[in-house]
Amino acid sequence: MVAAVLMAAGLTACGGGAGAPAQLSPSRPATSPSPSEAGSSDRSPRGVMLSAAQGLQSSRRAKLSFWSNTPDGRNQSAAGVLYWAPRTIMQLGWTMPGATDQLIVMDTVSYQGGDAATAARLGGRHWEKSGEVIGPDGRKETPFASLVDQLNPVLAVTAAAGAGDLRLLGEEKLSEGSAEHYRATLSVADYAAAQQDLLTAERREQLATALGQGGVGTVTLDLWLNDKDQLVQLQRSGRGSQGSLDQTIQYSDFGGPLAVQAPAENDTQGPAR
Repeated sequence: MVAAVLMAAGLTACGGGAGAPAQLSPSRPATSPSPSEAGSSDRSPRGVMLSAAQGLQSSRRAKLSFWSNTPDGRNQSAAGVLYWAPRTIMQLGWTMPGATDQLIVMDTVSYQGGDAATAARLGGRHWEKSGEVIGPDGRKETPFASLVDQLNPVLAVTAAAGAGDLRLLGEEKLSEGSAEHYRATLSVADYAAAQQDLLTAERREQLATALGQGGVGTVTLDLWLNDKDQLVQLQRSGRGSQGSLDQTIQYSDFGGPLAVQAPAENDTQGPAR
């Protein structure tokens, strides 16, 4: 099952509060860069990242493909759609050999399955629905929040903007055209702390735990931005005492006509009561 793969990879199934999901923050809305910070006139590396963050806040959704190798030696790859605003919505289908199930997150509930094996296990229904979880602050939590936060491009460019060594390496060719390659290195703790205006303290802690598994203390971010300051490829890497973290995420169709639907109720089995 999807959950087994994600849990084994150290990703947390629930995160503190979906609440104000437009900015992934249950306590307060995110602070978008002001025009003076993110204006097109500032083409320093930090200015470009702030411009990218502002654009991503507006586009709100994208297609993505990701590949992840974790320090415990587990590999996974998937492709799908992510909405980071105005609600947290995600649909992923696993692309590694032998994986046929899917994961759908609809703000505060999730669905897993969609394949024949799940139907056989559930007596004909193809999807298993999670129950809603109420956090300690009384708000409903977002399932698989740690995975959502690792895939959210807004968080990546926000972390890069705060890195002291952010630099432009140059223009490079990608499969979809040319892009400017930026690199930054920062601690896992600083990566999570940079999301203060975007994530709750609990979500930041979960994100740090996921990125820091296997003793990884520092991550290198490689970011490729197109001529619209859109993040088209992200690589996140780090080495710990128990192995290496290596993640690649490719994004496309920012703000496009993307749709995710919850499975039909008559093909879904809810949590046991």
